[in-house]
Amino acid sequence: MIRIGHTYNLKVIKLVPPGAFLDAGELGAVLLPKKHCPEDLAFDDLLPVFLYLDSQGLAIATTQRPRAEVGQFAYLEVLENSKFGAFLDWGLDKDLLVPFGEQHRPMPAGSRCIVHVFVSEVDGRILASSKIEKFLEDGRPHDFQAGQPVDLIVANSTDLGFKAVVDHSHWGVLYKNEVHERLSFGQSRRGFVKHVRPDGKIDLTLETGQESSDRGAQAILKYLEDNDGFAAVHDKSDAELILSVFGMTKRTFKKTIGGLYKRRVITIDADGIRLVKNRAE
Repeated sequence: MIRIGHTYNLKVIKLVPPGAFLDAGELGAVLLPKKHCPEDLAFDDLLPVFLYLDSQGLAIATTQRPRAEVGQFAYLEVLENSKFGAFLDWGLDKDLLVPFGEQHRPMPAGSRCIVHVFVSEVDGRILASSKIEKFLEDGRPHDFQAGQPVDLIVANSTDLGFKAVVDHSHWGVLYKNEVHERLSFGQSRRGFVKHVRPDGKIDLTLETGQESSDRGAQAILKYLEDNDGFAAVHDKSDAELILSVFGMTKRTFKKTIGGLYKRRVITIDADGIRLVKNRAE
């Protein structure tokens, strides 16, 4: 089903002075204005276009690419305010409106904000909302799996770290002790699902499992080398102690020392972990 607010490959069914009509299925013939038509456009050509409503409420096509489609989130600049609300730059000639009723707080021109793009149930127009919480219900079921690559938008900071929008659908958390770079509000990043908790909440990481393991192993080995080859910490130690010494969760620590033990780099003893003497480098 072809819907307003999305990009499709549509076929040219008629060339006219104002542009070209495209076959948009249930929406009928949709005009692609001449200014957006490639010079060599011909009958029966397939063209990727984004569909929206013009000022008269009619479906229209464009070859311009919006920064977000319906159902997605984006970090956008406020261009101006009017009696209708705030207008955002989302990459099209026609700016994106955030009505006053959809503003989490006032949106002055020149500021930037994270918004969700949706279709109004009243008139079918594409609008945006900065009240993003209502589009990200923690309780909604999902099928995310540990290790899965995901797209992230950094949306908030907490005592634990950073809250991020995961694949335009759910909240996830990046723990600050596992983030080794500067993150900023609205930043888009590629990340990974680290763990899905029993309640469905999503823990995230910016590294692959192997990258995280390698970084953790390096941190543990450096600590041992700086402390006569011994650390009074092991897999049964308190999680807060592990975090204070190595800056990693107990889950990550146990997995990392398990790998080092299998490689015969360390021993795991009742009083802590030790470097193996004369180990092969």
